[in-house]
Amino acid sequence: MNKTIFVLLDACQYEAGTRNLGYLEHLIDYERGAKYKVRGELPSLSRPMYATLLAGTPVYQHGITSNETAGTLLCENVFSLCKEQGGVTAAAAYLWVSELYNHSPFRIAEDRIQIHSGGMIDTGIFYWEDDYPDSHLFADGEYLRKQYKPDFILYHSMGIDYQGHLKGAGSSAYEGAIARVDGILSLLTEEWRRDGYQVVITADHGMNTLGIHGGTDSQQRDTPLYIFSDLVKPGRFETEYISELRVAPLLCRMLGIPAGKDMTALPEIQFI
Repeated sequence: MNKTIFVLLDACQYEAGTRNLGYLEHLIDYERGAKYKVRGELPSLSRPMYATLLAGTPVYQHGITSNETAGTLLCENVFSLCKEQGGVTAAAAYLWVSELYNHSPFRIAEDRIQIHSGGMIDTGIFYWEDDYPDSHLFADGEYLRKQYKPDFILYHSMGIDYQGHLKGAGSSAYEGAIARVDGILSLLTEEWRRDGYQVVITADHGMNTLGIHGGTDSQQRDTPLYIFSDLVKPGRFETEYISELRVAPLLCRMLGIPAGKDMTALPEIQFI
């Protein structure tokens, strides 16, 4: 199994990400990775897309229809498929990820830190405040990665989404939050690659200038997708959209495990 890191930059809009993720864009300029433009599924909300991104199925199919739809995902997903193949999973993420992939409801005292949980995520550190600093989130993930050496690990940061809701896309606060995450990734990406990890970075949805997402326009739906892997042809592939439904089977391909039976095939991603 190939070790894989999945970074989810909550609410990182495609255009704003392209403007402010300078280090990642530098790597693409020098063909050290591939970049795609993703057309997000609907509704462009967080909890439904946390399910879609990892299950590879649309909302009507997996049943997580809104941010208020609490419960554990019942269908196949990257975490469950990785474990079925004998892999170890981990996540540093928002509490809704714990609810979707381990158990619901989230209990702060018991579920903040989960070690050998027995759920789809073996080990996790979860937060519940939307203003939880991204620097702390990535430090949580690095602890899990170095201590437990997972085959698949999710890093899910909320700082971009938090500033977007406060000030709106296009604000200095929103764009600055993206730039700060880029600074963190500039310190981690090459270390991850040296340690043998493939890296996939994207977002669940975008954000509009009113600080809203959930709807249908490109500000709310379009997200960037960066892939750093020896399996994928490097370069820019942004002239056409790819579907958000491609992310889960992409992660399975990165891991070297069979995709779920309901996941979409992968002709839009160019493999070597």
